[in-house]
Amino acid sequence: MFKKIPLGEMLVRSKLITETQLKQALAAQQKSGAKLGQALIDLHIMTEDNILDFLAKQLKIPLFNLKKHDLDFALVKHLPEAYARRFRVLILKEHKNGYLLGMADPLDINALDELKRVLKKPIFLSLVRESDLLHILDLVYRRTDDISSFAEELTEELAGGISLTDLSLAADQVDAPVIKLLQSLFEDAIQMHASDIHIEPGEKVLRIRQRIDGVLHEQEMKEKNIAQAIALRLKLMAGLNISERRMPQDGRFNMKVRDRYIDVRLSTLPTQYGESIVMRLLDQSGGTLSLEQLGLPDDTLKEMRRLVHMPNGIILVSGPTGSGKTTTLYSVLNEMNIPDKKIITAEDPVEYRLGRINQVQVNEKLDFSFARVLRSMLRQDPDIIMVGEMRDVETAEIAMRAALTGHLVLSTLHTNDSASCALRLLDMKVEGYLIAATLRGVLAQRLVRRICDSCKEPYTLTEQERNWLIGIAGEEAVHHDFYYGKGCSYCNKTGFKGRVGVYELLKLNEAMMEALRKGDPSAFSHYAAEALKGQLLLNKSLALTANGITTPSEVMRIIGEI
Repeated sequence: MFKKIPLGEMLVRSKLITETQLKQALAAQQKSGAKLGQALIDLHIMTEDNILDFLAKQLKIPLFNLKKHDLDFALVKHLPEAYARRFRVLILKEHKNGYLLGMADPLDINALDELKRVLKKPIFLSLVRESDLLHILDLVYRRTDDISSFAEELTEELAGGISLTDLSLAADQVDAPVIKLLQSLFEDAIQMHASDIHIEPGEKVLRIRQRIDGVLHEQEMKEKNIAQAIALRLKLMAGLNISERRMPQDGRFNMKVRDRYIDVRLSTLPTQYGESIVMRLLDQSGGTLSLEQLGLPDDTLKEMRRLVHMPNGIILVSGPTGSGKTTTLYSVLNEMNIPDKKIITAEDPVEYRLGRINQVQVNEKLDFSFARVLRSMLRQDPDIIMVGEMRDVETAEIAMRAALTGHLVLSTLHTNDSASCALRLLDMKVEGYLIAATLRGVLAQRLVRRICDSCKEPYTLTEQERNWLIGIAGEEAVHHDFYYGKGCSYCNKTGFKGRVGVYELLKLNEAMMEALRKGDPSAFSHYAAEALKGQLLLNKSLALTANGITTPSEVMRIIGEI
């Protein structure tokens, strides 16, 4: 279809890059193994948009924006997944005279010949952005059908008289149905960027749910009798007691899924119809975020940086489970992780492994508590200490005395807002003078789902939403345009794509510290409210609706936690 001309030669001929730049990109490509186009982008010689526009014009084919079109997933599946991923291609449309394909590399002549053979129809090409194509492939070629198929296969195996003891002995066979089922389950979760997998046996069905962007998505399976076999295999993987089904157990294991190393934290809980299992998936391949990548507003980022570079004191991060507190703490540790700083953490559990940082796993069963770890830490000459959570007065007081003696301490508290952290410490019977002397600042946060840009449309408030907004923020809160996502291929019909952080930073001033020294919570709350006027989580969340980033219903969902 096309004469095979190397991309680099085409770009040089068109005078978009020089021979020197091409040689530089080819050298970088040889080192990284990436395609030439990616090497040019990485070296900032060209942008991806420049390359795509150039190729579309040179090849005289359309540039197809996958984000702006709703695809027929059933049609896309006419091309087997192996070919779609190998050749970076998907079926966009079907015409009476053939298929319109979207390709990331339409210069791949071998791919074109193979695709004609497989599809058995004439093909017409368009150019698509590779990152968008890979995202769509993950949504289309999910493992839900495989999961159902392997569940049926496992049911048949159990019905054939194989006992759970036999199953545990045979579970190391890679072709065992339980192994294939779990592999598909993990692959599907990773493709969908799920943070948790829930396996819940019911009276008549087995429910498998994935938490994606903070919201659970459910798949029901009629093969409820396989729940025990799944639980047994997962317990074996986590090194738990497979004969104990009456008591909760916790464990963890590591596995490789689609070339990514995943750390799985597993929790079992006995229920009426069997053991409920929840697995937290921690992607060790992705690394941790920097402070800039957290999405803190510029003024908050600047102030947060000032706080974390103080030589001593305590900085707390607050919010409910799943609000991103641990991610924020790891971002701060990344910022501070330099050769001349000794950093020790006490975590339960250790979620991400960080080089140069001494990470300690708390184990309450062995009486190796946060407080005990903290005492031991102080004999290790640290500069910075991170305590996963201040759970009790003993831990809090040791951490504060460490801050008094010249250490910077980072930790979390489960409170609804930043001002409540100091009040919670007072409720825990921590001395007010200790809090005043050590607490430097509190960052409260939430994660809000972001409207999908591909299907974003203007939105008219319901009467309930309108009344709610006016009730909490006044008439002006409804005097702007609102948006929502109607649902499309790119966001898997949810209307949301990704999440954005909402932050509230409280810096303690002299008036607040004096109120704490006097043990006066009312005065502290008054001064904190003054300092945070217009900067509360509520204000920041409503600003996201005004800017078309999220929806009123999403704000209502998280405001219930504030």
